Amino acid sequence: MIDSSIKPNAFNERLSACPLCGGGNIRFLFTIEKYTPSFGVDRCGSCGFIFMNPRFNDAAVSGFYDEDYYSGGSEYSYHDERKSLKFFSPVWNKRIAIIRKYVKEGNLLDVGCAFGGFLNAAAHYFVPHGIEISPYAAAHAQSILGNTIHMGTLADHPFPHNYFSVITMIELLEHLPDPAAALRESRKLLRRGGLLVVQTANMDGLQARVFGRNYAYFMPGHLSYFTRQSLTMLLQKIGFGKIRVYYPVEFGLMPKLMKSRSDITRLWDYRKWIRIAAYHYASKIHFGNVAATSSMVVYAIK
Repeated sequence: MIDSSIKPNAFNERLSACPLCGGGNIRFLFTIEKYTPSFGVDRCGSCGFIFMNPRFNDAAVSGFYDEDYYSGGSEYSYHDERKSLKFFSPVWNKRIAIIRKYVKEGNLLDVGCAFGGFLNAAAHYFVPHGIEISPYAAAHAQSILGNTIHMGTLADHPFPHNYFSVITMIELLEHLPDPAAALRESRKLLRRGGLLVVQTANMDGLQARVFGRNYAYFMPGHLSYFTRQSLTMLLQKIGFGKIRVYYPVEFGLMPKLMKSRSDITRLWDYRKWIRIAAYHYASKIHFGNVAATSSMVVYAIK
């Protein structure tokens, strides 16, 4: 299916320097042709950062996150959590339990909060706040959580510095044209000892390496791609102290299996649990900056 809302002239000018480290040693990686229009992906030879080049402009990006994106009506879509709250809840609750091993309470900010499901679960222990760029999703989150949801971005938020105990970015960083600026701002927003949680793909994982241009993470809304090394080095450079990387996720296998039940309609469908479990345990195989799969969650302390 072709997304006719994305036009071939929706790109900015091609970048001649790495948007992460500023280095000029940029190497063409490949072209992603399964979307219309196709787009190119480059890799920095200095820091390893992978990024769309040229990138979609702001007008094109803002059009990605409309109602069709959340309802499955576009080529590039999101799983609507509102239809599966009881299945998503085990993931949210377990993640909150892990977070509380680092920080017990306080103000929590979810950047890219979508419909606010995770924040609603976190409200049992934290004061929930959210940032969401989509007017469609933000309106729903505001209907549940009120004016603590900011419709916008980290570049125009209303929150004071040193205000949050926890900031979460779940499958968000890859959507940002300037992830370094977002992480710097997040550190300013965190109080001393505060926790940042980032979930994104590890492009040094064998999964991403083997699939190459066919890796599912290469899609129009994903502008920035990290390796474990490039992300942890960036966090250290910004000033985060203790950093821990979880493979593939910190909340374990059982919540993941419970979440998958949202797509199960018959007994035979449970066979997918074999694949999910195999992927989960394969993800435990890692050495240095390389892992068997490309899923990771990073916890960083200010």
